[in-house]
Order: sequence, then structure tokens, then C-alpha cells
Amino acid sequence: MNKENQMHEHKLEDGTIIRHNHSHTHKQTKAVLNRMARLIGHLESTKKMIEDGRDCSEVLTQIAAVDAALRAVARIILKDHIEHCIVEAIQEGDQKTIDDLNQAIDQFLK
Repeated sequence: MNKENQMHEHKLEDGTIIRHNHSHTHKQTKAVLNRMARLIGHLESTKKMIEDGRDCSEVLTQIAAVDAALRAVARIILKDHIEHCIVEAIQEGDQKTIDDLNQAIDQFLK
């Protein structure tokens, strides 16, 4: 994980400037990275199934499993983000972070 200082600022509608960084860690970072490593392995396995000419039903079943696992990772990240970044944003009156989350949720649910 990049520990560099990623300081940036948001200007609120009332002119208040909030400075903060996103170099913090979350409780679930290690679990997410472990799940991502497994997902990469599953994707490689699925690719090999296709290269080997495996039955389409088997490939689709594997793709469904990968999709479910990826969505599970997204849920963990979302919950962690809400527990840390959004709580902090609300405390600081940082509407941009909340708006960014709403945009990300819209993208995720497409």
C-alpha cells in the first residue's frame, strides 16, 4: 500500500477549506488484498479453462463464482469506507467525499 502523503483539500460551499489525506489504512485492507490475490488466481484458472476448450457451462459457472467473489470484495471495501472515510467526512462537513461515494455507488450498481 502506498503510504505517501496524499494531502488534498476540498472547498465547501461556505468557503471552508478542509485538508486531509487518504494515506490512512482500513481494518480490512489485508483481507481485501488476500481476496484479490485469490480472485486473480480464479481469473487465471478461468482463462486456462477457455484456452483448453472446456465446456461453456463450466466456464460460465466459474465466471459467476468470480463475479460473486468480486462483489463480496466490493461490499467489504464499501463498508470499510463508510466506517472510516464517510464518518470522518460527515464530522468535517466534507460533502465532496460523500458525493464521490454516491457517484461510486451509482457506477457499481450499473
